[in-house]
Amino acid sequence: MPNWRPVPPIMALLLAACSTSPDVAAGSLEANAGSPVAEGHAIASRHCAQCHAIGPAGRSRHPDAIPFRRLSELYPLEGLEEALVEGLMTGHSDMPEFKLETDGANALLAYLQSIQAPADPAEPRRNTP
Repeated sequence: MPNWRPVPPIMALLLAACSTSPDVAAGSLEANAGSPVAEGHAIASRHCAQCHAIGPAGRSRHPDAIPFRRLSELYPLEGLEEALVEGLMTGHSDMPEFKLETDGANALLAYLQSIQAPADPAEPRRNTP
């Protein structure tokens, strides 16, 4: 079981900055268009994909951006809702300010839950394929 720690501001910022990376299976999102998971994927694509690998595979473009599929290894995803709604500020020049409405935050969290990969000790947490 992972050792949960509070979400440090830099992690929340990295989450917010969000790379065009492989999507979840296109058919599964198309079939569920309008679902919270599909809406969350759209939010991640729009706001996070410049830095993070947002799908179930792929490399993050930013060297310090954790692939979204690995977030639950470090942090309880449920704990991110407040940070997403209250707003995240930039931590470095290539990270935009970011704030979601409650519904958007819940959709993004639903998407993140849907792509979490089992822990793989051989895979580094940063910049992984």
